[in-house]
Amino acid sequence: MPINILMPALSPTMEKGNLAKWLKKEGDKVKSGDVIAEIETDKATMEVEAIDEGTIAKILVPEGTQDVPVNDVIAVLAGEGEDVKAAGAAKPSVSAAPPKATEASAAAPAPAPAAPKAAPPPAPAPQAAAPAAQSNGHGGRVFSSPLARRLAKDAGIDVAMVTGTGPHGRVVARDVEQAKSGKGLKAPAAAPSGAPSIAPTMSDKQILSLFEPGSYDIVPHDGMRRTIAQRLTASIQNVPHFYLTIDCDIGKLLAAREEINAAAPKDKEKKPLYKISVNDFVIKAMAVALQKIPNCNVSWTESGMVKHHHSDVGVAVAMPGGLITPIIRKAETKTLSTISNEMKDFAARARSRKLKPEEYQGGTTAVSNLGMYGISHFTAVINPPHATILAVGTSEERPVVRGGKIEIAHMMSVTLSCDHRAIDGALGAELIGAFKQLIENPVMMMV
Repeated sequence: MPINILMPALSPTMEKGNLAKWLKKEGDKVKSGDVIAEIETDKATMEVEAIDEGTIAKILVPEGTQDVPVNDVIAVLAGEGEDVKAAGAAKPSVSAAPPKATEASAAAPAPAPAAPKAAPPPAPAPQAAAPAAQSNGHGGRVFSSPLARRLAKDAGIDVAMVTGTGPHGRVVARDVEQAKSGKGLKAPAAAPSGAPSIAPTMSDKQILSLFEPGSYDIVPHDGMRRTIAQRLTASIQNVPHFYLTIDCDIGKLLAAREEINAAAPKDKEKKPLYKISVNDFVIKAMAVALQKIPNCNVSWTESGMVKHHHSDVGVAVAMPGGLITPIIRKAETKTLSTISNEMKDFAARARSRKLKPEEYQGGTTAVSNLGMYGISHFTAVINPPHATILAVGTSEERPVVRGGKIEIAHMMSVTLSCDHRAIDGALGAELIGAFKQLIENPVMMMV
């Protein structure tokens, strides 16, 4: 019996992916563990392995195809001894997300999706479900012509929001052209009864109507930008944030950094093996502070508080089209030079979209540093399942009063965002106080 190869879910939140490249072609034999394709998610490019042995009978989704839903059939594999032509001609079953398996049914044999090379990490805390797309009267499915879908995608328009005027309500090219000028768009779906009351946002039609036609261009959102928007909107709506700001004198830190970098060993080309940054000290100080105030090293779940043993610190890294937070695992146990080298590697691979999901998912807290842009103070949005995030401003010389005298000191402002469900004000103040003590006396991080 032919085996359907499905678009795999490479992370717990993945809904669609781009089929970047096929590494096998029709007629090629594959065995379990062979890399058969490259899939682009919103944040990384991943290799996909075959689970079963056989021959690629039919490739149903050509390389370069974007926004392929998870669990859609992308190819058909003929098993050992099967007729490859017959397997390729067989009509694959309709793709749909499989139902949740019971303990009894989970053991039953079923066609398996291709497996990602890197196993996904534990699923993050549940998020609010995305609203279902509106249908045009066909059991929840939106019918549209291929040309209409392409035009809608190029224009950044959700085809589900376009009123179809073709046969049986089908969305055709002229409908998309109308929608570009704000005409023929459906009203947003109403929130289900009993849902929390949230102030409505302006529809695409309402926003575009405020601007003169031809005075703007629409750049479609890519997967990363959509994911960032969804996760941070859910965070602001569902996580009660409060903020604590404190000023830190980093004079001792800057002196220690200069000494450490001057003493760094050199490689064969006389280049230092590491160069410590202020942000490396910040990561280490935050990790140690969480160990000193363990009740802040937590994640909120509805069933109970998750208390973490180690400080896994996510660090925001800017990349084209958005940002990502690779995680320094067990940061409290690592030297500054190790943290520095890990961050350099993460940053380079993040910008080329080569991070694995387990390298940027999870974590117990995060650090976002905009000091290099001259920003003195800002607040950051918590990224669940974290309960905190530290926003770090620039270091600058400021006048301070000491013993009744005005002196100039190197100061840095930091703001801690806290999830009030998990951390109360006094507890958050203890954490940021512990961070201040460590960052102002860096030798204490080594104890």
